[in-house]
Amino acid sequence: MPRKNSRKIYVEGGYYHIYNRGVEKRTIFENEQDYKVFLSYLKYSLSEPPKRDDVIKTFTLQGSPFKGLPRIPKNFQYKIELLAFCLMPNHFHLLIKQNDKDSLKSFMMSLITRYSMYFNKKYDRVGSLFQGIYRAVLVTDEQYLLHLSRYIHLNPSGSSVDIISAYSSYSEYLGLRKTSWLRPDFILNQFNNRVGIEFKKINSYKNFVEKYKQDDKLVLGNIAID
Repeated sequence: MPRKNSRKIYVEGGYYHIYNRGVEKRTIFENEQDYKVFLSYLKYSLSEPPKRDDVIKTFTLQGSPFKGLPRIPKNFQYKIELLAFCLMPNHFHLLIKQNDKDSLKSFMMSLITRYSMYFNKKYDRVGSLFQGIYRAVLVTDEQYLLHLSRYIHLNPSGSSVDIISAYSSYSEYLGLRKTSWLRPDFILNQFNNRVGIEFKKINSYKNFVEKYKQDDKLVLGNIAID
């Protein structure tokens, strides 16, 4: 079950449902480029960092060129595992495992700060882009994790976007796309083990997401974001 507290609880090896939306429910992804930039920040943070020689750039100071290292964002390749995600026009969902006690806070601060700076510069705006820092719900039940992944992947179903072509990890779960910095195996392995009697007649993750009849709210509670 999730542990919903006003104070975030950070534990080593914990699984978290992370979500946030635009301030005043504003759009945070205006076009395809915005989605891709957010995903590129995820990729950079969760992939093997580039070698020093690959990031050295040439700068110009008072008309003279010199080589140096630009400011390199933090890397969380072995500290954070991304299990599932979905990006919607005015909010996002991430399902994350943190492998130590303190990496999640640093990871989310880096991600949200980088994207907010990109967005504000591109659209010539100032001020907060997101409604608060972010929400983090610690999940301690395997069955809840399964339903949470379903909820995340079904998020676009209320819009005109097909859930397979949406900006989410659903394609990776169906084997249609391979992304090195995403970790769907934990959820898929749990599903294959048929956690709970109600899963025994479901023969694929796709059927679980698209044809399972039980309302996720019976398991998850009211976690929807407008």
